[in-house]
Amino acid sequence: MKLNKILIFILSGIFSLIVAGSCDNQGNGTKPPPTVIPPELDIESVVYLSKPDGSAKFELQEGLLKKVANPYLPTIQVDTNQKYQQIDGFGFSLTGGSAKLLWSMSSDARAEILEQLFGVGENGIGTSYLRISIGSSDLDEYTFSYNSTSGDVDMNDFDLGYDRRYLIPVLKSILNINPDIRLMASPWSAPVWMKTNNATVGGRLKTEYYRAYALYFVKYVQQMKAEGIVIDAVTIQNEPLHGGNNPSMEMSPVEQLTFVKDYLGPAFETNHIETKIVIYDHNCDRPDYPLTVLANEEAKSYIDGTAFHLYGGNISSMSTIHDAHPDKSLYFTEQWIGAPGNFAEDVKWHIREVVIGSMRNWSRIALEWNLASDPNTGIHTPGGCTTCLGAITIDGNKVTLNPAWYIIAHASKYVRPGSVRVESAYSGNPDDLPNVAFLTPDNGVVLLILNNIDRKQTFNIDIHGTSFSTELGAGEVATIGVRCTHCSSG
Repeated sequence: MKLNKILIFILSGIFSLIVAGSCDNQGNGTKPPPTVIPPELDIESVVYLSKPDGSAKFELQEGLLKKVANPYLPTIQVDTNQKYQQIDGFGFSLTGGSAKLLWSMSSDARAEILEQLFGVGENGIGTSYLRISIGSSDLDEYTFSYNSTSGDVDMNDFDLGYDRRYLIPVLKSILNINPDIRLMASPWSAPVWMKTNNATVGGRLKTEYYRAYALYFVKYVQQMKAEGIVIDAVTIQNEPLHGGNNPSMEMSPVEQLTFVKDYLGPAFETNHIETKIVIYDHNCDRPDYPLTVLANEEAKSYIDGTAFHLYGGNISSMSTIHDAHPDKSLYFTEQWIGAPGNFAEDVKWHIREVVIGSMRNWSRIALEWNLASDPNTGIHTPGGCTTCLGAITIDGNKVTLNPAWYIIAHASKYVRPGSVRVESAYSGNPDDLPNVAFLTPDNGVVLLILNNIDRKQTFNIDIHGTSFSTELGAGEVATIGVRCTHCSSG
């Protein structure tokens, strides 16, 4: 997205650096002259800021970047020649409950909020990735599958059914705004007749239904495509180590390995399904799970990557998988915010761990949990999450923006799909100023920075020798976009 809509400062000419004078290194106490960007040079920049007290929430700032860099200050050094993973997008889970709430709005009110969510204009945050459920999640009004006919192993009665009421119409409206949005789909449970306990909560997939369940995935992708909805990726099972949700289903690493290797992978191949297969989809405390699955070369050949949540463990587990299997992708697919929400603490933790943390540990996406909830943190199944706060609260046609909205906005608006994470290193204590940098498809540089300590920090930013200074108050978050045509060396 072009950054020239808002210019904090515009100069003219070639983007370069002139250092006035020279530093005295003789220890005589002489202060080195400041680094200056000469007035005849061109720079475009844009800065959005969130403050912990809520006085600014992803709010455009002017004058936050200074044209003089102080040589005594620590520096975030950005090197766009060191490239890492490509970014697919940022967004939310569009649960069935979220879809129903959106569809219950008037057409005008719904169009307005969807444009703000998915549009790339001045008022849009450019959400570029969504996760949806295969069948019901716990944030549907009740549990359902796409085939309730016991023993129908050939999926003759498969039908998207309930999803045609709310989810599919909402997705079509979103696709009209952003036809390139990517979708990942995850099941919370197989149909109950395929399970060991014949129930929506817990249980395991019966081995005699592995083939039928693989065909269930095939039919899902095919019928969604017939609706004009392309599923970019599927995960095998949401939270396979947690059988207490409604719905839910447990699946061991060996079970998942066998299902992918002998059933789902071959079924996708036979039916020419190009949808990616993603494993695990659970917490960072069990990297052994995906490592076990990926250790089987035949299973690995069908697998695109691994998905993670962060309700347990450390975000660095994503790098553990990358280091073992650098040819496979990584995805951060879910993190909830509990109602009623705490703007300061939620934004700080989620920006640090979910957005900056996952990006610096090789994730291609960062997704917050449910897109929308009602004023009572509905909609949910009996036994489903009762305190999951949506990114927006919908009360009739009234919409309230909650912390997850701003968390995702800080990344999604300017770090567009196809951006590449690049090297950014802070010369001070990296825990004090977590940051991540991207080179965008239109050759901009975007920095996301959090002041992680309880006092103001002043620092420099250097991009290939061009420096400027800025400051962030305690707990503040900034998205900084800089137009820098020479920053990419190809």
